[in-house]
This record gives sequence, structure tokens and C-alpha cells, in this order.
Amino acid sequence: MPWVLLLLLAAAGSLAAAATEQSVYDLRQSRRMALSDLAPELRKNRIVIVGEQHTDEGHHRAQLRVIQSLVHAGANVAIGLEMFRTDSQAALDRWTAGEISPREFEPIYYDNWNYPWTAYSAVFEYARAQKIPMIGLNVSRDITRQVARSGFQSLTEAQRGQLADVTCSIDEEYMRYIRSVYGAHAHGNMNFTFFCEAQMVWDAAMAAHSLEYLKAKPDATVVILTGVGHAQKGAVFRQIRLRSQVPVAVLLPEVPGSIDPKTVDVQDADYLLLDLK
Repeated sequence: MPWVLLLLLAAAGSLAAAATEQSVYDLRQSRRMALSDLAPELRKNRIVIVGEQHTDEGHHRAQLRVIQSLVHAGANVAIGLEMFRTDSQAALDRWTAGEISPREFEPIYYDNWNYPWTAYSAVFEYARAQKIPMIGLNVSRDITRQVARSGFQSLTEAQRGQLADVTCSIDEEYMRYIRSVYGAHAHGNMNFTFFCEAQMVWDAAMAAHSLEYLKAKPDATVVILTGVGHAQKGAVFRQIRLRSQVPVAVLLPEVPGSIDPKTVDVQDADYLLLDLK
């Protein structure tokens, strides 16, 4: 069967999965509601950050539903990806334009990200079917590894030139945030300050590159897909606020006992995505 037909069948399956109604908990108003009811309000935002645990396919299905709900509400959506570096943008453009087959694209995906393609493929297929732009938001792994090992100050002028509007000023508030999300020992044997700097480089890069896109596409809504550690308001959202006052909404997946209405509030997110299976 031709790969184009396979892709269309897969996209149809993705659309059917996304059509399932998604429940949301509004942390600001302490109420449960349907995502379809939230969508008109959600589309007023210029950036919508949707968190995930990378291996949880239920989280990715919920992300797809958020994207689809915004499209149905009339938003001009672009999808920002923690999973892709900015230097892979040409490949992302070829994917959404239908100029590269899934077989050709998978090695490019794995060059950017270590988690299974099957966990993310529905989002990519939907973007391709709907011609939704996908934006690589991350920086070179070599840079983040170097920062984690030797600190931001170790970067050369040439390396910093790859970082757009990314600076790295670690304060105690951010260090407390990193400890709360990743744990005091998440950095292993690395210097904890350097570990925080590496996380901030990711946060700042995603913020800066999303805002760059909005400058070029002022009517767009960028939906950022990223891990829950970067999605909470202490991370990418904070970096956006240092640069801009554009409207931003944060949605986190419910993780009972860890991320739920009893453990997070409006300081962490605006909404929780519920009943994720």
C-alpha cells in the first residue's frame, strides 16, 4: 500500500481519537469542564503550553485534542516542539508540506528525540494532514550537555550565537523550582547550579523561539508541547514573561498524587487535562 494512503489512514485514526471529548479542570475557577467549551477562551492566548510525560501516550492524545480544539475554534495554530532542534526546521517544513515520507522522516525524528515515534506520530500526522506549521524550539544537545557539565559561562561566543535571545541568570527562586520538580538529586553527579543552567537554556530557548515565530506570524497561536518540568509556570512561562506580556495559558496532564487539583494551583498552571487514558 502506498505510503501516502497509509499516512491518510493513520491521520483519519488520529482524528477519530482526537474527536473524543476531553475533560479539563479549571484551576482558576475550581471547576470541571469540557475542552470544547474551553476552546473559545483558550484561543485568545498567543501561546498555549501543554505539558506531557514523554512516555505516556494518553498525554499525547490529550495534546492532540487541545490542538484540534483550537483549530476548530478558528485559531491559526502552529505547534512548537521541545522535541526538535531549530537546526532541523527544514525537515519539519518538508514533513508538513508532504515532501518527505514517514520512513524518511523517522531517522530525522530519532536524531532529535529519544522517545518512541509511535508516542508522537498522531500529532505529527494531524499537523501534516492539516498543513499546521511545526516549529523546532530546542537547541543543540551539545550545548545543553556542555552547560550541564561546565556551566553557561563555558560556552564560546560562537555557541552563544546559536542561542538567539537566550541568557542564563540563575536565581534562588528558579533553583527552588528545579528542586521541587526534578528533586535535589536529579542532576546525579553534576554541579547543581550547572544543571539548573542547562534547564534554563531549554526553557529560555523555547520561550525565545516561540516569540520569534509570533513576530513573524502575529495572528498565530503557538501550542508548545514539552515535558511537565518545562511546562509549569516556573519554567518556559516565566521565560516568556521576562520577554513579553503576550497572553499565555498553561495546561498540565493530571497525574494523580503528583499533578492534580490537590497538589497544584494557579501558580503552577491554568488548567489540568483529566481522565487521560
